[in-house]
Amino acid sequence: MRHPEREFQRFGDDVVPLIGARRRDRLAESLGALALTLDREDLAALENLASSVSGARYAKAQMAHVDSEGR
Repeated sequence: MRHPEREFQRFGDDVVPLIGARRRDRLAESLGALALTLDREDLAALENLASSVSGARYAKAQMAHVDSEGR
């Protein structure tokens, strides 16, 4: 399974993907995250949440329409 979010890690901590930022208002919304500062407690809470996520994002029938890598 490909993990595009991990591919950006090789560039360093100052480069992040802006997935879904196709419009200027979405870009501005995403760039607003630059004003956030996360401490160790925040990062630990996010890591805990992320580790509890499992399963497919879409049902198998839906994936047939969105999975461009499988073609």
